[in-house]
Amino acid sequence: MKITDIRFGMLRVPLKTAFKTALRTVENVEDIVVMVHTDDGHIGYGEAPATAVITGDTHGSIIDAIRHYIAPRLIGEEIADLNRITRLIQTSMERNSSAKAAVEIAVHDLWGQLYNAPLYKLLGGGDPVITTDITISVDYIDKMVADSVSAVERGFESLKIKVGKDIGVDIERVRAIHAAVENRALLRLDANQGWTAKEAVYALHALEDAGVRLELVEQPVKARDLEGMRYVTERVHTPVMADESVFGPMEVMELIRMRAADIINIKLMKTGGISNAIKIADIAGLYGIECMIGCMLESSISVAAAVHVAVAKSDVITKVDLDGPSLCAYDPVDGGVTFNESEISITDAPGLGIREIRGLEAL
Repeated sequence: MKITDIRFGMLRVPLKTAFKTALRTVENVEDIVVMVHTDDGHIGYGEAPATAVITGDTHGSIIDAIRHYIAPRLIGEEIADLNRITRLIQTSMERNSSAKAAVEIAVHDLWGQLYNAPLYKLLGGGDPVITTDITISVDYIDKMVADSVSAVERGFESLKIKVGKDIGVDIERVRAIHAAVENRALLRLDANQGWTAKEAVYALHALEDAGVRLELVEQPVKARDLEGMRYVTERVHTPVMADESVFGPMEVMELIRMRAADIINIKLMKTGGISNAIKIADIAGLYGIECMIGCMLESSISVAAAVHVAVAKSDVITKVDLDGPSLCAYDPVDGGVTFNESEISITDAPGLGIREIRGLEAL
């Protein structure tokens, strides 16, 4: 099975409700879909969102990176030689992690098809059913409370609450949600770099003193402020999770060396794909550090790949934040991973199991 061509499409799916964080507001998933074709007629699917405020990638940069730097290296390569292919992808250029991830996902999809096995089994196996949290976008307090109660009533047992806009209001938001869903759901805070280190300590102490028990707080300070992350980690009881501070294995090792966080959030669009995600999980596992696996605003194409990784590395990846498809108004993918509110399950279909993507615009 040799790679013969790489093509692109644009996938546009409206969200059920606007996605609001301290960094941005988004109303639609608008992602680049990558289709890797082979000489025997198989197609591998990958996907990348344009998350410029986090990864620096835009739709144009994703396409150009793949078309001019990654694709020329891969034409004619054997899918069976997976390690060589991932090395070619990762060394094709600096950064451009989302573009690399999209191609890696498609190649891993083909690797599973080559051996007629679902990807997670080739990565090590595991229980093909996992449970995700769901995001509560930052908004008016009454709206966030209503969204939280609705999510709990739909079966979600973990809520990821977006904060980081206004420290005083953030505290009130969390206290109100805690009062509404207490003992029915775990609360995870995500400040999306919206606080300073001192603000984070102040907010978390205020919540802890008020009896609000949090499962974790995610990226309370700016991505490059590892000293600030360590300052927070050393001064609060709530576990601190690094997200934007950690893209690849080298950053994970530095974070561990500094003891700047308790948990690491792995996202394929940050790591540049599956190969580095597995390396991060293995490094974290050596040091006994838990990981979460998360996603950007992605459809069930690339999120399916993250699900396969989560299942195969479940000894280290103990928390799941793969709610992207649940936030969409509909799922454009036929086949692949099944999303049923908080429960995500993998079929026995080869690779990622994707049969068709509806509404895909050719590029």
